[in-house]
Amino acid sequence: MESLSTIQKAVDYIEDNLKFDISIGQVADAIGYSEYHFLRIFKRFVGLTPADYIRKRRISEIVARMECGGRPISDIAFEYGFNSKENFIRAFKSEHHILPTEYRRHGNSLKLYGRFELVPRCEGPLCDVVELDAFRVVAYKSDEDDPTKFWNRYNVNGLSSRLSGGRTVADYGVCRWNESTSRLDYWIGVDEREAAGDTTGTVTLSLSGGLYAVFKTTPASHVDFVATIGKTWDFIRDVWLPQSRFERRPDYEFERYVEESRLFSETIFVPIRMKSE
Repeated sequence: MESLSTIQKAVDYIEDNLKFDISIGQVADAIGYSEYHFLRIFKRFVGLTPADYIRKRRISEIVARMECGGRPISDIAFEYGFNSKENFIRAFKSEHHILPTEYRRHGNSLKLYGRFELVPRCEGPLCDVVELDAFRVVAYKSDEDDPTKFWNRYNVNGLSSRLSGGRTVADYGVCRWNESTSRLDYWIGVDEREAAGDTTGTVTLSLSGGLYAVFKTTPASHVDFVATIGKTWDFIRDVWLPQSRFERRPDYEFERYVEESRLFSETIFVPIRMKSE
């Protein structure tokens, strides 16, 4: 328990000084730890190195302030420790794989990092259990380790409209764990029945019919949409599945939402079956 309270103290110190030049040594001194010990326990509890946490939090705070309108990006970036616009653009593109100007122009959702909470809050989303018919999705396979970065490129490059022939349709994020590579395979595309446009470079996935648990995420803004999705998946994995009468059925899981609706709520489908007695 001592480590938990110490990490909270470190997070509080970082958050209070996000706009200033923070060294790892300063944070370690603030909590009375050596740099080596601080780095080790911070990474274990937070899942990021202190430097990565600071960078992600600064970028996230800058993005949130970009939404307030009016101020040049360079002014906001300078306020949070980036000594040039070029340095911020480089850091933003490294984090999200699109440019700040592309984000501002398209207003798509980003995976932002809120202040670390030792006990994350998560309200349970609306849930239903339904029987679905089999269908097919025409999709691009992600070449990113993080699916959110592939969604950024998919939205900025207008790939949904390309697949649909210019119409506004629902987009599907389809995933399945690959045992041979020990990683998540992820695809983004549209229902085959909506694929009336250019499908060059896509594959066709067959999603089986059967029983699915369906979760509707709570409405969000595009600033916190991705975080809301993450909390919903956490709820499904950590709360709903352990407490329900169902277990995951080996098959594709998928997400469905309409980017152009600007509602920033999506539906998650998890293939399920009754737990074995």
